[in-house]
Amino acid sequence: MGKIKWKLASGKSWRMKLEQDHPNHGKIVPIPPAMQKRLGKGTMLIPQPRKVDTLMRKVRKGKLATGSWIRDRLAEEAGVTASCAMTTGIFINIAANAAEEDRAAGKKRITPYWRTIKNDGKLNDKYPGGVKAQAAKLREEGFTIQAGKGKQPPRVKNYEQFLMSA
Repeated sequence: MGKIKWKLASGKSWRMKLEQDHPNHGKIVPIPPAMQKRLGKGTMLIPQPRKVDTLMRKVRKGKLATGSWIRDRLAEEAGVTASCAMTTGIFINIAANAAEEDRAAGKKRITPYWRTIKNDGKLNDKYPGGVKAQAAKLREEGFTIQAGKGKQPPRVKNYEQFLMSA
């Protein structure tokens, strides 16, 4: 599968997408039957992009977060069984692109999106600049990056010991 390049509608910015209200964002729905085998029965949160960004901003230097960690925190805050993996993943990428827009605009404090890795420690090839840029930022913070095997993306060595806790 090729790398997906996200495009914005004309006149939109990533920051606008991050802050845009949508009637489904923040909504709590029953877990669809097709997802119940994996998530169980109960309710699922369709998160708000800003809340995903807020959690990503809490990851301090020397720590790492995963999409699962973000989803678990969102579900816990909302008092639901689970948080939607697909929309959370989309909002993680929107937050990353908005952070790079902020950097380009001269802002000093941006969302440290590079500290959010995949659940298995792999780097995110959809982030601005791809895995090379994420690896460089993580190395600057003292993390060791292991090369991926075959077509697998690189991963953070011993990432488990740096993960955010509940």
